[in-house]
Amino acid sequence: MDRRSFIKKAGVAGAGAAAATTLAAPAIAQTLPKITWRCSSGFPKALDTIYGAAEVFAQAVGEATDGNFEIQVFGSGEIVGALEGADAVRDGTIEMAHTASYYFFGKDPSWAFGTGVPFGLNQRMTNGWLYEGGGLDLLNEFYATNGMIAFPAGNTGAQMGGWFRKEINTVADMQGLKMRIGGFGGRIIQEVGVVPQNIPGGDIYAALERGTIDAAEFVGPYDDSKLGFNKVAPFCYYPGWWEGGVALMNLINIEKFNELPGAYQGVLKTASALANSVMMARYDTLNPPALKKLVAEGTKLRPYSLEILEACFNAANKVYADISAENAQFKKLHDSYMGYRGDGYLWLQLAEYNMDTFMMIQQRGGKL
Repeated sequence: MDRRSFIKKAGVAGAGAAAATTLAAPAIAQTLPKITWRCSSGFPKALDTIYGAAEVFAQAVGEATDGNFEIQVFGSGEIVGALEGADAVRDGTIEMAHTASYYFFGKDPSWAFGTGVPFGLNQRMTNGWLYEGGGLDLLNEFYATNGMIAFPAGNTGAQMGGWFRKEINTVADMQGLKMRIGGFGGRIIQEVGVVPQNIPGGDIYAALERGTIDAAEFVGPYDDSKLGFNKVAPFCYYPGWWEGGVALMNLINIEKFNELPGAYQGVLKTASALANSVMMARYDTLNPPALKKLVAEGTKLRPYSLEILEACFNAANKVYADISAENAQFKKLHDSYMGYRGDGYLWLQLAEYNMDTFMMIQQRGGKL
């Protein structure tokens, strides 16, 4: 074959291959079905960080599927109440919910481990336990008994310890105090005399303003300032010992999940992980200026006293032991979670803690 003939034939073959590739694209696209799901957030749209994580997730799903898999996100109360997400997902009323698993603590205390428990893991350890420490597998064994599967989709980091209408210094100061606090935190703080109230985020301000409650915890400076808690409760305590690394979950109806093509299942997992990362980054960026603004407006920052922290820590250990004695599922999750906590703090107290402590000293000295 001469050179000209070879090039001519090769050119024809190359054009044919290119045409085949061009023609194959629509066929591939057709393998991605058009699907629309509804996702109910456990939070109001005004909270662009915690509600916004669901939007980050939904956008990533749409981009990865060329718009074929659409996740419609609704704020709490639009189609499902903030505390009704799990029931709606289980019953198939909605396909999924982006929410705090511990909202459903009253059904079974095992739900709390999907968010975090008092004196538990910080944000980094939470991710470690979920992704690499077997935590998510154990949780999904539990979630499967409720007709769902879950993926981490956000974290607030360590939260603040709540807004109080008056100053508290001792355990005696907490007796009879009515406080908005959900999940396991409410169960523990009840042991030291507080009367917990389970109130959706959008109703907290009015309850504080009317004096229906004496205190309320929510998230931290950025979110709390948006809801105006500092205007009706001047004392802000820290740390939120019941929420050291609060994970948000995408709770998904397991039948709906199993019906999806494998590619879509993978996209849900990956998009959830993106939301998990972005949400923490947003809080770390937005909380510092929000805290400065709150202090400038008169907020009085106070640490919980060692007396209060130790009393609550001891109460938590007692409650864990009591529940573990009668709930095998809870004990299985508790032992794994707390085992990870022991090793995690063993490590973090060395390089991480000492580096952070030194840099904080420099910050307080005005050198940063």
